[in-house]
This record gives sequence, structure tokens and C-alpha cells, in this order.
Amino acid sequence: MELLSVNTGRSRPTEHRGAGGRTGIFKEPAEGPVAVAAPGPKGVAGSGLAGDDVVNRKHHGGDDQAVYAYAREDLDAWERELGRELPAGMFGENLTTRGLDVTHALIGERWRIGPRLLLEVTSARIPCMTFQGKLGEPGWIKRFTQAGAPGAYLRVIEPGEIRRGDPITVEHRPDHDVTIALAFRAMTTERALLPRLLEAGGALHPELRDGALKYIRAQEA
Repeated sequence: MELLSVNTGRSRPTEHRGAGGRTGIFKEPAEGPVAVAAPGPKGVAGSGLAGDDVVNRKHHGGDDQAVYAYAREDLDAWERELGRELPAGMFGENLTTRGLDVTHALIGERWRIGPRLLLEVTSARIPCMTFQGKLGEPGWIKRFTQAGAPGAYLRVIEPGEIRRGDPITVEHRPDHDVTIALAFRAMTTERALLPRLLEAGGALHPELRDGALKYIRAQEA
């Protein structure tokens, strides 16, 4: 398992709604090492990667969404379906991985990248209109959702510098079956799955935990 690319981007104007006229989704591979650290609370802080901008901090960034990873294998599958090249960073991901099953990573799973950086899986990515506008594919949000390979958000447990080619090691897999795929289905098309997400315990993104508890209360009312 390895890190194919570390991708960062500065904010730029966008014509697509939901980003206040600017977006940080346009990311390109970094040539040298990139420092990664916990950025701070969501709504105030942005990306965990140095030199990477997050504009819409209501929905993106912060400690529990400090890093976004997507598998090269899933990009390759989309290349075949769309009939176009999708370079690293095209989906706005910070990390493009190879040999790592991101879709079936467990909430709370921990990845060591390079000698120092340690990340923990927290939740799945939800597609938005800015993402659809960047891809320029009609009905992209629906297609991306139906495919069920959303990529993973991660929090920083131990900071460090990373660069392309760094090895990735899964250092910890928790004793439950709450995967990124399951969390994504619960967040989008199968809301009845939300209570199962609580099995992930404290590693679960706080917003997902709150959503699951709210769903349970509504069912009991």
C-alpha cells in the first residue's frame, strides 16, 4: 500500500453555488513533502494539510475532516465509466492511495503514512454541487452516490510530513463492521442504517453520531 500523490489547492473563483463564489476543490499533486496536522474545530479551521485551502468551512475541514483520501483504483473505475482521464486530485482528494481498500475501511481504522503521520478514519464524503460542477458530468451527484465509493475523511492522531511514494500501513482495525461504505449508505440512501453507526464508538465523526441519535429519538417518538 502506498501514497501515490499528496494533493493541495489554493482557493479560486467558482460559478457553482454553495461555496460563496470560491472553492478549494481544485487540487494538484505536490512535488515535495507536505506537513499534516490537526487544523482545529470545524467551522473555524480548514484543511489539515499545509498549503491547502478550505473555503466552505461550514461543511468541510476541521479536525474530523482534516484529510480526504480516495483510492486510485476507484478513480480508474470512474475513468473507464466516464471515458476520460482523471488525474490525482481530480475528486478534490488530498491523498490518492494505491493498494488500500478505502471504501471498506472501518471507522476508527488507523493509517500510518510515512514514518510519522498517523490518521484515523472518521466518515464518508458526501457529494455536493461544487463537486458536480467541477466534474462537469450531468447528474454526477446521483451517479457518485449510486456507485457507493465515496472516499474517506480522516482526523490527525499524530502529525507529520508526507510525500508521494510513502508507504501506508494499517496499524489498527477496530472490532466492529462499520465501514465507509456502510456509513455512506446510512448518510444518503438508507437512513435506517444510522443507528448501526454508533457501534464505531468515539471514532465516529461527531456529526454522524448526533445524526444517528437524532434518528433514534425520532423513531421512538
